[in-house]
Amino acid sequence: MTTVAVMAQPPEPGVLPELVADDVLSEAEAADLYEAMLADVCETVDASGGDLLVNYRPADGIDADVDDPEATVREVVDPIVDEDPRYEVQVGSTFSARVGNTVTHLLEREGVRTVGVLRPSAALCGRQRIDSAAMKLRTSTVVLGPSTGGGVYYAAFEDTIDFEDAFATPAVETLVHRANDAGHDVDFVPPIPTMGTRDDLLTAVPQLRAHRESGGRWVPRRTIDVVDSLGLRVEDGPTLVRE
Repeated sequence: MTTVAVMAQPPEPGVLPELVADDVLSEAEAADLYEAMLADVCETVDASGGDLLVNYRPADGIDADVDDPEATVREVVDPIVDEDPRYEVQVGSTFSARVGNTVTHLLEREGVRTVGVLRPSAALCGRQRIDSAAMKLRTSTVVLGPSTGGGVYYAAFEDTIDFEDAFATPAVETLVHRANDAGHDVDFVPPIPTMGTRDDLLTAVPQLRAHRESGGRWVPRRTIDVVDSLGLRVEDGPTLVRE
């Protein structure tokens, strides 16, 4: 069973900074969207065959004025999961370092067999992708979920790599190079867009609406509700607009 670490921040002003800087969302709106995505992603992991680990940023590592980050994240996650998840604070000055510390600690100190790392902005990641990655880890040491802009929304490991700047752009290519350098086989799960930039939303918003309108059994319902409440749509261009 794969331990899946969701790399979370408290859903407070300061999250999704590129959407705020591009005047796509206000800080309050960005916090609402992030909270919805975090809840949907944690619910997805909880429903999968993986073990949920909520890996949260410490108070001195975030821009928002939050006295107790764990309590703030728990308010979002605890009500929507069936079993009590594990919470651990992130350690490291960069995203690559924080992922590396988490993966290395779980694999080498705790003896966990496989570890996955999932971004909260990957609201479109259904449980099938988590479970598919776990199956692929039986034959490959590293499994990646590519995302927009050369990024990755999911990365899973049976063994460590050199994590220094491993998530530098383009992360999917960088991670493959690091895996190859360590002598590891690499496999992939299908790509999905994350939702951290305007360009991300040009792909993600139509997919969210298509998931809902298709009548499928699974949709990231909280994220879709916030996207609807914000009036986000994509029109010819493509152009991101607000109704």
